[in-house]
Amino acid sequence: MKKLVTLILLVLAVSMHAQEWQNSFSEAIAKANTEDKPIVLVFSGSDWCAPCIKLKKHIFDSAEFKDYANDHYVLYNADFPRKKQNQLPEDKMSVNKSLIEKYNPKGYFPMVVVLDKNEHVLGETGFVARTTPEKYLKKLNSFLK
Repeated sequence: MKKLVTLILLVLAVSMHAQEWQNSFSEAIAKANTEDKPIVLVFSGSDWCAPCIKLKKHIFDSAEFKDYANDHYVLYNADFPRKKQNQLPEDKMSVNKSLIEKYNPKGYFPMVVVLDKNEHVLGETGFVARTTPEKYLKKLNSFLK
């Protein structure tokens, strides 16, 4: 019984710290409009791009980013994995390709684009070496002014 209670508490603690990445870009747009929040659109190569992996590990997976992002942003990851076992469904890959054509035509990875709820670009950034989650959030927030 103690193990079950401990497991439930652990799952609740983890879920409270997990930021919510939207499953589709259309969901992200709908949520941005409903909640009046900007969209953080991330272009990544999750299984091949070293800076993308570092950005996720050091910034997006940090407690500071997760806590802030839950209240202030809608998140969508336009991922472009290369390994066969990580391939996305064809419809999601098609959406990601159309997003890269529109918002990242030079194909930079990682690229982080902040959009308003009407899909207008407010600002762009990418991987920043030796930064902190707080500084990264400050950079994203600077686009909202």
